[in-house]
Amino acid sequence: MQIAPPYLTKENLNHFITEALAEDIGPGDFSSLSAVPANVMSWAILKIKDDGIIAGLELAKMIFEKVDPELVITFTKKDGDKVSNGEIAFEVFGKAQSILSAERLVLNCLQRMSGVATRTHNLQQIINQTKAKLLDTRKTSPNSRLIEKWAVKIGGGNNHRFALYDMVMLKDNHVDYAGGITKALVAAKKYISENGLDLKIEIETRNLKEVEEAVLSGLADIIMVDNFSLSDTLKAVELINGKIPIEASGNVNEQTILKIAETGVDFISVGALTHSYKCLDLSLKAKL
Repeated sequence: MQIAPPYLTKENLNHFITEALAEDIGPGDFSSLSAVPANVMSWAILKIKDDGIIAGLELAKMIFEKVDPELVITFTKKDGDKVSNGEIAFEVFGKAQSILSAERLVLNCLQRMSGVATRTHNLQQIINQTKAKLLDTRKTSPNSRLIEKWAVKIGGGNNHRFALYDMVMLKDNHVDYAGGITKALVAAKKYISENGLDLKIEIETRNLKEVEEAVLSGLADIIMVDNFSLSDTLKAVELINGKIPIEASGNVNEQTILKIAETGVDFISVGALTHSYKCLDLSLKAKL
C-alpha cells in the first residue's frame, strides 16, 4: 500500500475543495437552479476522449460528495490507470442540479491532474532502467500545488520539497546575495542549528568550480547541477564520486532525459511536469 504524501490531509483537501467551489458557485448555480427542476434525478458519465493516465478520481469523489452527499459515484477506473479514447471512467447518479454544480470543478481537476500524470508517466518510462528518480518542482499553479504534486505521484514521479519551509534550497540568487557558495552554506547551516530545524540543504551550482566548492564545504546534503552540458554533468558526477546525492535540472525533455540519467545523477527535476503539460480531454455527459 502506497503511503500518502504528508500534504494530502483531509484538512488540506477540504480547504482546496471549499475554496474552489466558492470561486465557481458563489451565491448560486443560477443556470441549473433556473432550468432544471429540483426533483430531477439523473445519471452522468465521465467520457475519456484522449489516451493517457487518469488522475484525480479520488478528488472527484470528494468534490461530488461535498456538493451533495447523496450523489452516488461508481468507478470503472482508478487513479493511475492507463486510459484510452472512448472509455468511461465513472458514472454518477443523483440530483441533476447537484451534478451540474459539481461538473466544472470535477473536470478542471481531472483534466489537469491527468495531464500532469500523463507527462510524468511518459518521462518516467524513459528513465526506468536507470537509477535516476524523476522530481517535480515548485513551478505549480498558484493555489493548485496540492493537486498538481498529487498528480505527479499518481503518474509515477516523486515530489521534491512541497514549499519553502520543508527544505533549504540555495539557488543562484541566494548564492549571489550571500556572497558565494561557501558563505551561503555556512549561513544556512547556522540558521538551521540556531532555530532547531530539521531540514536538508540543497545548493544549486552553475559550473564545476562551484560544484567543487560545495563538496569541499561538507555542508550540502544535495548538490544541483543546473543547465550543465552532458559532459560537465558527467564530470560533476565523477567529482562528487557518490559522496553527496546529485540532482540535474534544466533543459530536460523527452529527447534529453535519458542521456542526462545515464550520466549517473541521482535525481532529475522537471518543472515542465506542472507548468507545460497538456490537459487530458475528458467530458461529463448526461446519460438519458
